[in-house]
Amino acid sequence: MGHHGGLDTDDIDLKQVDFSHIPKLVEFIVPFKWHLALALVMTIAVAIMGTFGPLLIRRILDVDIPAGSIEQVTKTALTYLLVIAVIELLRVAQHYMMAWVGQNMLFSMRYRLFSHLQDLGLDFYDRIQAGRIMSRVTSDVEAINDLMTSGILGLVSDLVSLVAIVVIMLRMNTKLALIALTIVPILFIVVWTLRTRMTRAYHKVRRRAADISANLQESISGMRIVQAFSREDVNAERFVETTYRSFEAQMEAEKLRAMFNPIVDMIAALGSALIVYYGGLQMSWGDPAITIGTISAFLNYMTRFFWPIRNLVDMYNVVLQAGVSAERIFEVLETEPNVKDKEGAIELKDIEGHVKLEDVVFGYDPDHPVLHGVSLEALPKETIALVGPTGAGKSSIINLICRFYDVQEGRVLIDDIDVRDVTIESLRRNMGIVLQDTFIFSGTIRENIRYGRLDATDEEVEEAAKIVGAHDFIINLPDGYDTEVRERGSRLSVGQRQLLSFARAILADPRILILDEATSSVDAYTEYLIQKALVKLFEGRTSVVIAHRLSTVRNADRIYVIESGKVKEVGNHDELVALGGMYKSLYEKQFTDVIAAENGDDAEGVSSRSAGVAEFNPSAEHGGSS
Repeated sequence: MGHHGGLDTDDIDLKQVDFSHIPKLVEFIVPFKWHLALALVMTIAVAIMGTFGPLLIRRILDVDIPAGSIEQVTKTALTYLLVIAVIELLRVAQHYMMAWVGQNMLFSMRYRLFSHLQDLGLDFYDRIQAGRIMSRVTSDVEAINDLMTSGILGLVSDLVSLVAIVVIMLRMNTKLALIALTIVPILFIVVWTLRTRMTRAYHKVRRRAADISANLQESISGMRIVQAFSREDVNAERFVETTYRSFEAQMEAEKLRAMFNPIVDMIAALGSALIVYYGGLQMSWGDPAITIGTISAFLNYMTRFFWPIRNLVDMYNVVLQAGVSAERIFEVLETEPNVKDKEGAIELKDIEGHVKLEDVVFGYDPDHPVLHGVSLEALPKETIALVGPTGAGKSSIINLICRFYDVQEGRVLIDDIDVRDVTIESLRRNMGIVLQDTFIFSGTIRENIRYGRLDATDEEVEEAAKIVGAHDFIINLPDGYDTEVRERGSRLSVGQRQLLSFARAILADPRILILDEATSSVDAYTEYLIQKALVKLFEGRTSVVIAHRLSTVRNADRIYVIESGKVKEVGNHDELVALGGMYKSLYEKQFTDVIAAENGDDAEGVSSRSAGVAEFNPSAEHGGSS
């Protein structure tokens, strides 16, 4: 199970990368194993054929030119050209094959991540910023793609090249080869010394990239508030600071890479000098095994020997980044949803809508419960209301009924069935939810309303809009129901977005309707329209309503007064007022505030306030008490 953003925490210990996650990528590789096998064959062929060049040059210098055979020189030169042509053709085919495999893997990995993110509970999103999650689906998956498209086969190619070069050098002249390869231990020490620092550097680079994504997402999402409080400069400074930390991390990594190349060049020069020195001495002493062609070939192979070394370091960096990214990706994939279907969960089909909580204890942090032994009940087709101060636990009750979270103690029952015993999909299919902060998706108005029931006809969509009083403003938009609302419904007012959310809920035709402060963000006239619509919406349904405006719930069948996570009072409006407790105090305070506002406001203000306290009577439609 993942540890919820540990790799994104600023004070994380920059430990060695856990490469154990890389083998887990096999599940994404298996579907393309034959394509990879073909690419691997082409890669090995290219690596081996790449070692032919120095041998052909040696032949020209030691055999063809001394023999004075123009025909042989021409033949050898054409052979060299043919080898290069075949190598390049194989490289093109191999590159295309790996690009195809890489893009397919990238698609399947992102789809898997996105699907899993849909299943994770709200606790996961409570702990990790959206920008950090986005960086895992984008940049971290790209890092894995880099590993697959160039890293693995590049590693194979370089290893094959190194082995082939060493074998050929040893076969040409063992002593000269051993002299040339004395630089390998020095090279190994350099690479090993830089490896740990590179590991830390690239771990840091990935985390700083996630910081930028998180900062950017938060800034863009809250742009209205940023501009409302003139905090553009403050946000810009924060972003500059975050970006600069990323710059420093990247430069630290690049500094290590920059240090490596000159060191490798010096070691390569040392190897070439040893070849020239020892080979020249042997030739001067008349050693027939050392020729101009042999020394030329050795110098060529020594240069080629360091090509894969440089590539291996670059590939090591790719592997480092992929190791960090794989750890971050599988941290998400291995995070178990806090709420999921139990084995043998049943389908919740045609329900009556009987909602009941029995002695429920719950806390977002298990050590700090926000609900303490809450019990309440909504009979089929009843409307119950939850009222109380902010932070009392009302929304937590809603979260448990919808099973966004599971109770720690007690039970939540629908038609006397524990919600943990039914499938989540069937439970939520029977519910319609309208929240205070309604979410409008990019797309058209019609598509947003239809989100409540995807198979609804255009006529049903428009009928739902008419019921909540949204039809009039929709048809006055430039393209009516086909008007693009843009991201988060930016072209609509708060009240219009709320009306669309009601239309969406009505279209879903749920057996249980949940309203969480659903009218608190709308103007008085829109609230009046919504309250009229609620009479129809509540008809024949069990409804659970949270509201601060007590005028909107006074006709509920039963009102539960919640305070500090406990049910303090229960009854209908008249009973609670007669009780003279907390509900009466809340109601009288709101009523007094409205009267005071009416006495002090102009006619327009009085009208607006009066509309704000307009009552609706859902129970009158289905015989409930008033």
